Amino acid sequence: MSEDGEALPNLPATSWAVLGMLSFDQELSGYDLKKWADWSLRFFYWSPSYSQIYGELKRLEKAGYVVSRVEATGTTRGKRVYAITEAGRAAAARWVEEAPVEPPILKHGVMLRVWLGHLVAPDRLRDVLRRHRDYAEKMRAQAEADAGGAATEPLWAYPELVLRWSERYYAAERDLAQQMLDDIDELTRGK
Repeated sequence: MSEDGEALPNLPATSWAVLGMLSFDQELSGYDLKKWADWSLRFFYWSPSYSQIYGELKRLEKAGYVVSRVEATGTTRGKRVYAITEAGRAAAARWVEEAPVEPPILKHGVMLRVWLGHLVAPDRLRDVLRRHRDYAEKMRAQAEADAGGAATEPLWAYPELVLRWSERYYAAERDLAQQMLDDIDELTRGK
């Protein structure tokens, strides 16, 4: 509840993510939002499909949190762009301030495979872990590059911080995969 007794709007977290992308004072199309989510949000939250983005935009427009207009593009069909409203900005700020902090949910397919390692040869697990380690390093490098790009825009200071967090997260994930490879080597040495 806010100070005036108004309940926080009951929107899914994906709505707050889309609304948050619009809070950087730019009109964006659904295509633009997808590109930005793929550039930033995918490292730590979600990489939405176009249909998810457009569904959230409709929900947010119906709630009065965004407005849209058709921008002329020189083609027969214009481009619909969206902007956050003052009510949307206030709601997003309230969500950041008031919503309970949920613990992250870990659904880690690589860990599940290792947990079931007794069903396969150790070499197969090593291959899975090497691929995961390489993927984590690739993501770390991309987050580092994207954080560098965000550093050029003062309005993106907080997204830059989260991209730095993502960079450190993927470095840790890479190192954990390597440690698990070492653990499997040690476990299988005695066999």
